[in-house]
Amino acid sequence: MPVFLRWLLNLAPLNPIAIRLVENGSRRQRHFHIRWIYLGVLILVLLWTLVSLGAGSVSYGKLASNGAQSFTYIAYLQILLICVLAPVFMAGAIAQEANPQTWEVLLTTPLSSLQIVLGNLLGRLFFILGLLAASLPLFALTQYFGGVPGTAIFASYLVAGAAALLVGSIAISLAVSRLAGKRAVFTFYVAVVTYLAITAGIDAFMRSQGSGSGASGKGVTLMTGLNPFLALQALLNPTTYPRAIAGSVPGIRGWMLESPVTFWCMGSILLSLVLTVASTFTVRAGGLGTLTGDRVGIPWYRRVLGLGASGAEHRPPRPVSHNPISWRESSARNATLGRIVSRWAFVLTGLAWGIGVLVWYHNQPAPPPPPTPAPGAMGVMAVDPAHEAVRLVLLITVWAELAVISLVAINMASTAVSREREDGTLDLLLTTPLTPSSYLFGKLRGLIAYLLPMLMVPIGTIAFASIYVMMDGLGRAGGVFVHTPGQPPSVGAPVVLPEGAILLPLVAIPFTAWCVMIGLNWSLKSKGTLSSVVGTVGVVGVIAGIVGFCGYKAGESIGAGVGSALTAMTPATLLYSLLLPTDAMAETIKGGGIGGARVGLVVGCLIAAGVYTAVVLGIQAAMVRTFDTTVRKLAGAGR
Repeated sequence: MPVFLRWLLNLAPLNPIAIRLVENGSRRQRHFHIRWIYLGVLILVLLWTLVSLGAGSVSYGKLASNGAQSFTYIAYLQILLICVLAPVFMAGAIAQEANPQTWEVLLTTPLSSLQIVLGNLLGRLFFILGLLAASLPLFALTQYFGGVPGTAIFASYLVAGAAALLVGSIAISLAVSRLAGKRAVFTFYVAVVTYLAITAGIDAFMRSQGSGSGASGKGVTLMTGLNPFLALQALLNPTTYPRAIAGSVPGIRGWMLESPVTFWCMGSILLSLVLTVASTFTVRAGGLGTLTGDRVGIPWYRRVLGLGASGAEHRPPRPVSHNPISWRESSARNATLGRIVSRWAFVLTGLAWGIGVLVWYHNQPAPPPPPTPAPGAMGVMAVDPAHEAVRLVLLITVWAELAVISLVAINMASTAVSREREDGTLDLLLTTPLTPSSYLFGKLRGLIAYLLPMLMVPIGTIAFASIYVMMDGLGRAGGVFVHTPGQPPSVGAPVVLPEGAILLPLVAIPFTAWCVMIGLNWSLKSKGTLSSVVGTVGVVGVIAGIVGFCGYKAGESIGAGVGSALTAMTPATLLYSLLLPTDAMAETIKGGGIGGARVGLVVGCLIAAGVYTAVVLGIQAAMVRTFDTTVRKLAGAGR
């Protein structure tokens, strides 16, 4: 066999690390369950869309249209599932290979640096690409109905595959850097969600201002080629999301606006290649961890924050509250400078952004008056485009902030008990006079206290907007009230419902407590931190998604105040109702006006807060009853 061919085979197909990962992962029940759940969800969505869209239709044209619409739904769903599942399969690269002892053993083998990096990447990427390959027959079925070109199917697979490759390369780079660990897994998740939300939000804002491609400026923007969902939208909706005309824009900017799908795929591949090459050079050099080191003495900024010297065995004493578990969860988590800076940077940046959005909105000029109608003709109402823009920005901003906070809450709660079991701290705590009730309540109270400053970011943003509306926009030119063209004045609403300052915290805080309690329950019953995090994300995501979707549809189709009340069941749908009430509570407003919808929204918030509180107390009571049995059953797990 030629030497070059043998070298290529050892890099990928015969790479011992890739073979080990594929063989071990193929035996795990968790991977099997993920595969059949992935395919089951795609099959159910395809069947549901075909049945719901095709009811009563017999023409071939309508059937082709429904087939194309069904393909669009499952294509978006596949991208979403890949973005959710890729970090799950890549989490092991961060959590396991970041262990210094694992690297020490691995580097003593005759494997080259490139074999180590590619083995970890390809071995874990195999399962994600296997999911894509398994769903290909399902996508091929949509061609039987017509309206779905084969090129669109393969292009959507390229978009999803490029996203998986990029996520995998970033995960391997984190592992090679040696600065990551088990706690970095959730940071990785949060970073992915935040990036997708920010790029989508910027794209929506640019389109609302007419800065996109196309004659109306509502088409492809510079963000389209940087987000897989937007790239897929440009591929599947060329009419409503048009690209720039070929040759109209020079340079790389023209590539982004004229061929966003190609730019996303090629850009992801090139960035993955750069990360892989960089990891190859640093894997045997100790990673980026070699750039850090201990410092002598206590710098002034650490003394201001109450921290000792880096790596010191002692730290300044801190006052402890009546419940030491609560104090430990709320205060001791700020034991490092990085955590303190990250937490308060999120708070200050989020509040500054919210205030900046309101300042920008306040300074927008009033729209020009409409032309005088001809005698006997109906007048046209002037529409202020700033209303739509500020609503859209606030909606995306607060949605992203609530998502990040929920993920942080899930991560902290789902590792709160399992981490102590792994390091032996739980065994020591069980020898103290602490009862299971005080231990679990302390965990819940401490985590909520730690998250409250972060929760003040979305709550404060809506509160500032509500106060601004109650003060009639401080005399803003154009006002703050949005009239729906062609509808009576009773259908209009302010840009933000003023009661949002009270209603959002009424639902968001109990919802966060529910996320924390679900995480604590999984953390108590799981053997390791990684399985508890994945389990909690799945449970919270499924329940919150189902409840939110039902509330969203109920607000549109159920009147008499019931629909508006159901939209308050989750913070996401509640925020949608506060910012876009005429859309979120359309049926109730149609029957009883905006007043009845707002009353129903208040009632729904009270019910939601009571339900979440009752569920939290019920889960806590169940955990207290089974605490001793569960702890003894898992005694010694993780060590």
